Amino acid sequence: MITQILVFSPLIMLCVYQTEQTYFLQTDFINKINEEATTWKAGVNFNPKTTKEYILHLLGSKGVQLPNLSNSKLYKTNDVTYEKLIIPKKFDSRKQWSRCTTIGRIRDQGHCGSCWAFATSSAFADRLCIATNGNFNELLSADELTFCCHLCGFGCRGGYPIRAWNYFHRHGLVTGGNYNTTEGCEPYTVSPCPYDKYGNNTCYGKPIEKNHNCKKMCYGDKTIDYKTDHKYTRDYYYLTYTSIQKDVLVYGPIEASFNVYDDFLNYKSGIYVKTENATYLGGHAVKLIGWGEDKGIPYWLMVNSWNEDWGEKGLFKIRRGTNECGIDNSTTGGVPVVF
Repeated sequence: MITQILVFSPLIMLCVYQTEQTYFLQTDFINKINEEATTWKAGVNFNPKTTKEYILHLLGSKGVQLPNLSNSKLYKTNDVTYEKLIIPKKFDSRKQWSRCTTIGRIRDQGHCGSCWAFATSSAFADRLCIATNGNFNELLSADELTFCCHLCGFGCRGGYPIRAWNYFHRHGLVTGGNYNTTEGCEPYTVSPCPYDKYGNNTCYGKPIEKNHNCKKMCYGDKTIDYKTDHKYTRDYYYLTYTSIQKDVLVYGPIEASFNVYDDFLNYKSGIYVKTENATYLGGHAVKLIGWGEDKGIPYWLMVNSWNEDWGEKGLFKIRRGTNECGIDNSTTGGVPVVF
């Protein structure tokens, strides 16, 4: 007879505990970040009980890349409207185009890796508002993009931002606001994940949202005609680092993808710079709306899609000019068609 002896070491127990509790959301991890980071502050954005699986499902961009690995023809390096542009030291699209209220709206992608759809559709909506001098001032449908653009990727399990802009160019995109509204033709149908009165994330313990069926009809504002509601871009492109600011100055916000590390989840303020021992988690897409400089450190100004409970009320800054987490190399855009 063979007797098995099970030995539980403190180290094994610690690993199990940290895996279950998501180690990078714990107080000691946050405190360690604040000891190391010099340009930003960390704090609590997620309930420490939130699982790592849930966090990973928020990261859905497959657009972080190196320029030499992509089709060089898709890179926009010049535009006739770039000529004689003076790049300001500080710029905020919300202030420049204050009539376009969509620019500063903070949204919630819910338990779905649709960040790529939110970042691109939101930037497209902003650009359309700017191009029409504020006559068009509403959100475009992240729902249609997430669940109808099958060539874009995998819906709630991630997608490619450049393919989203291609979809706008070829197929167009209808209007559509937030969850549980009748705003636009196709509002978002994935519920948000706010915190309840006890501090618990309302999506905690739930599986990732399954991809919905593509609905080629208006189910929000049913008075809208589905076919004629589609908005288009004349093109789609990557931007080189030297053309990002020029394109934003002329046309408005763009999409930006970057590599997310475990320290980023705890961002609260300042200019994010990855700490030395941070661990890679996945790719994420956000909206780039401006830039600036603080204490000699240049930064990009970003709009996230994890609701206003995260970061600086849904926004964050990240170091500019050093390709922090791959962000300087991974931006996309397109110019709206205005009739």
